[in-house]
Amino acid sequence: MSPTITTSSEANGNVSSATARAAASAAATAEAAGPQPVTMAKALNTTMADAMHADQSVLVFGEDVGKLGGVFRITDGLMAAFGEQRCFDTPLAESGIVGMAVGMAINGMRPVVEMQFDAFAYPAFEQIVSHVAKMHNRTKGKVKLPLVIRIPYAGGIGGVEHHCDSSESYYAHTAGLKVYTPATVADAYLMLREAIDSDDPVMFMEPKKLYWSKDLVDLERLRANYEAKADRGTSTEGRAAVARSGTDATLIAYGPSVPTALAAAAAAAEEGRSLEVIDIRTIVPFDDETVAASVRKTGRAVVIAEAHGFASVSSEIVARVQERCFHHLAAPIRRVTGFDVPYPAPKLEHYYLPGVDRILDAVDDLQWED
Repeated sequence: MSPTITTSSEANGNVSSATARAAASAAATAEAAGPQPVTMAKALNTTMADAMHADQSVLVFGEDVGKLGGVFRITDGLMAAFGEQRCFDTPLAESGIVGMAVGMAINGMRPVVEMQFDAFAYPAFEQIVSHVAKMHNRTKGKVKLPLVIRIPYAGGIGGVEHHCDSSESYYAHTAGLKVYTPATVADAYLMLREAIDSDDPVMFMEPKKLYWSKDLVDLERLRANYEAKADRGTSTEGRAAVARSGTDATLIAYGPSVPTALAAAAAAAEEGRSLEVIDIRTIVPFDDETVAASVRKTGRAVVIAEAHGFASVSSEIVARVQERCFHHLAAPIRRVTGFDVPYPAPKLEHYYLPGVDRILDAVDDLQWED
């Protein structure tokens, strides 16, 4: 039986102290103070628990996200903590999932929906492109659509086609959508909280191969600092991060490619080259200022992405850098991307994905004066 959905005002009046305690328990990662080893999966889970605890209009739903806790267990424990009215399973119908979320968002809720895998979102394209992206503009700003669509994307897990697509370029090209993709555990927490608090629809692209990566993070402090802010939802949006400082060339990456870029920069340092790494974080809106400032400083740039190179986010980045930094470039901008073929079989994945060697080869081609 489908759960009965209450309105935001009804939900606010029906929350018990027991539920609040359960939510706080689900959100906590450790009793000890200070930074702890935390996976990106745990950070995302904690984010949704914190958001659901802070705002009773936040709902989480999708295929197997309730009792199972999601294919990757990102929603584990949320149904138990918040009940079947606020975290629930849906039929295997992505178009219906997103369509229902649109209706809920129009009526004052803040739905967070999960697509099991990147390519599973394709049946929902009509809803995403025709309604999610256009509702605000269609109503001349009268209707807001606070909706988050979480999509595990990209490769690196030995998956097959329809399970390892890099679909971010489709959404970035669709005016009216924000596109976020974290590369660190702390950013996963902050960016998802900001996406949930945003009054605009956000495509939240989660690099599935980073779900089990660990960083030392103080989630309690992140939560406290975020909830104490007056300007929630603005600290990472449209703000790229300098993941590693350098002076000789700039590596521009996002999501799953950021750790690879950092590994390449570390390898280059052993050869005496100082590479700066820029983590884009939010593809839309895009931070032209930080990227351009880095390229103007170094005079050389390599853009790294798992997605196909043709008509992609990486090609857009090259165009934007070229427009803003042309007279500062000492060499043509290079790209290291996935090849323009369907995602390969698992045994060929290593050859398809951008790796350290391919990045270093691109850096070597930046017309150095020996």
